Amino acid sequence: MAQWDRLRQLSAIYWQQLHELYDRDGLPMDVRHYLSAWIEKQEWQRAARDYGLAMVLYQVLLENLDIQHSRFVQEESFLQQHNIRRYKQSFQRYQDEPCVLASTIEWFLEKEKEILNSAELNEQVQLLQVEQEAMETTCQQELQRKMAGLRNDVQCLEHAIICLEEQQDEFDFKYQTHKMEAVTDEAKKNERKKMFQSLINKLNDYRKSTLADLNKLLDRAEDLINLLVRKELVDWQRRQQKSCIGAPDNVCLDQLEKWFTCVAVCLFQVREFLNKLDELVGKMSYENDPIKAQKPALNKRVDALLKDLLKSSFVVEAQPSMPQGKGPLVLRTNVQFSVKTRLLVKFAELNHSMKVNVSMSRETPQIKGYRRFNVLGSATKDLNMAESLSGGMVADFRHLSLKEQKSGGGGKGISEISLSVTEELHIIYFNTVFELKGFSVELQASSLPVVIISNSSQQQSAWASILWFNMLSLDPKDIMFFTTVPAAPWPQFGEMLSWQFLSATKRGLDDDQRKMIAHKLFGKQQNYDICQVTWSKFSKESGPETFWVWFDGILVMVKSYLENIWREGLIMGFVSRGKEKLLLKKKKRGTFLLRFSESVVGGITFSWVEIDSTGEPDIKTVQPFTKTDLCQIPFHEIIRNFQILEAENIPESPLLFLYPDTPKDEAFGKWYCEKSGADNPYMKYIKTKLMFVSKENTLEARSPMSCDMTQGDCLEPMNGLYGEAAEQEDEPHILQSQLETFQDPMLSSSLEPLEDDCLLYPSFTDSDFIQPDSFLTDFNMLAPSLLPAQTCGGIFQ
Repeated sequence: MAQWDRLRQLSAIYWQQLHELYDRDGLPMDVRHYLSAWIEKQEWQRAARDYGLAMVLYQVLLENLDIQHSRFVQEESFLQQHNIRRYKQSFQRYQDEPCVLASTIEWFLEKEKEILNSAELNEQVQLLQVEQEAMETTCQQELQRKMAGLRNDVQCLEHAIICLEEQQDEFDFKYQTHKMEAVTDEAKKNERKKMFQSLINKLNDYRKSTLADLNKLLDRAEDLINLLVRKELVDWQRRQQKSCIGAPDNVCLDQLEKWFTCVAVCLFQVREFLNKLDELVGKMSYENDPIKAQKPALNKRVDALLKDLLKSSFVVEAQPSMPQGKGPLVLRTNVQFSVKTRLLVKFAELNHSMKVNVSMSRETPQIKGYRRFNVLGSATKDLNMAESLSGGMVADFRHLSLKEQKSGGGGKGISEISLSVTEELHIIYFNTVFELKGFSVELQASSLPVVIISNSSQQQSAWASILWFNMLSLDPKDIMFFTTVPAAPWPQFGEMLSWQFLSATKRGLDDDQRKMIAHKLFGKQQNYDICQVTWSKFSKESGPETFWVWFDGILVMVKSYLENIWREGLIMGFVSRGKEKLLLKKKKRGTFLLRFSESVVGGITFSWVEIDSTGEPDIKTVQPFTKTDLCQIPFHEIIRNFQILEAENIPESPLLFLYPDTPKDEAFGKWYCEKSGADNPYMKYIKTKLMFVSKENTLEARSPMSCDMTQGDCLEPMNGLYGEAAEQEDEPHILQSQLETFQDPMLSSSLEPLEDDCLLYPSFTDSDFIQPDSFLTDFNMLAPSLLPAQTCGGIFQ
């Protein structure tokens, strides 16, 4: 590529250096520009030492200035005529010293090379930084190189058309001069005729060469469009799908916008080149003119490429979302939602000139009872650059809502296929028209499928549908997805579960936590990667407590009450009974860990190590705490003030070291209330609770979620006491009875009513069930006034 053309492609900072260079006397920038191709082909270094060569180059330079002057006369460019005439006069001073002129031009060319080298070095540094910061893939780097190649081709083609025009002007000038001379000598006429024929042949060859370059440029543009539309944009759409369900993927559109805009600008320049060729043909043509033969096909190809690019450049940047929703893509009727569209081809002249209209699909799918909706609110907006932080062309809809159509019945009676409200998928469409420089095309963007509910009680189930669709579907318009819904491979499913915690609390699930969940779902397996979770097992099983209800209950509890300690990694959370016992029985007395309950939705409990009379480790567990408890007292205060008391003993905390060996106050101390003892504001909640201490080995009621959801095999018991039964894989006995509430007459009337006190009791297996007449002899019940630091919980061995 020519040196001058490379300089013209540099950024503004280097253009400033170039302007400063040509502010000096010696070589005007206009002369450097118009004679760039000729100047760069000459041996100025040798001419600076060779007077004869320097004189020849000097004379040719003046001739080229005369030709350029003639061109501006033909174009009636008065200012440029004046400048060229003035430049030629200034060069007269080198008539006796042509070597000085050659040396001057050589110096300017060397300074240009220094600017280029500086720019290329800086570009290499920036590319390295971009690689480190954005971790560009090899494919993206290749795309960057191809994009630079396309820009270079456009620059070269622009120069070629200028040269083609100059050749045609030269021919026209000589031909018009010949006509005015009225040559009568036949020999001279024949000589002139041969000369003109030679010029025509040369012009014809140059026209063919220019058209060939045009086709090569369009081949490069087509290759780039395929990469952008069918690779980069598809990858971005998939990343956006995953980001909607919590994945930490980069969905910034700025880089795609630069690429789309670059290709669009180049194609519009090609359209201008084709118009320029039309002008040249209008001035002069001949038999078998290649421009006349090839230009219609070139016009058609350029327009087809532009349409392909532009139709894909209109996208939904921010998917439909309610301000207080559980996540994007779940919309509620008559509740406002927002959505943002963006045009990836950015032309300043289009700012506020394109209007975007919002609508729902009018085509009803073949689904029985399928509902239809109208879009309410400001359903038309301008694409503008003011509502985007990056200056992109966006239309930001902030106050839309949906209303169900009462008539029509959707697809009622069409098919026996029937879906629940939260499995019914709908798409919102956005339409606009792109018009620029005589080119027009209609554009349409569509949202990802949304679930439309009418009651907040449907949110949890609707979000489950959004998770399942965007985890598995590669077709963003598949509204029939739930008619034949696929199963989820465990690796993909486990990753999606981790995203839920990551997006809600900034900390996902580790491998051990995911493995425990896999154990919960599939039982003990050698390789969970081959396991699959069905949609019905995830969210549609009969009964109120499906896997998703259980998991989401934990997620909501952690987000609402435990986010800080979860983010710090203090909650082991998802850990099986057997694993918990294996971890704790090797630890010293007072070591404890925190885990989520499986028998109580949205519950958290803790287990700790005691040493029995034989010196063996004995694992004890407290019944789960739920939002009823956690909304009154922070969990770290429960841990801080938790104490147990048996007859004739002093109250003490059994929780000393967070697993594996972190002192409790070191782990949780930074969240403690500054006040302690009776001054602690949470003591009023702690003091109104009764605590029962059991000497029996017991198990909590087994959760229905502890069974293998695929094969029906039962897992280890997931809740309650960790006695010897915790090491067995036999199904525990079903809960037969619980202790009844006992009102202690010593309770002061000033305390809260007993029914409001969140009493928690240990539960029993039928083999350990205590008869009523032995109740009082087997338990020590202590009044609240005797327990200054107790928790809301039941303790059992």
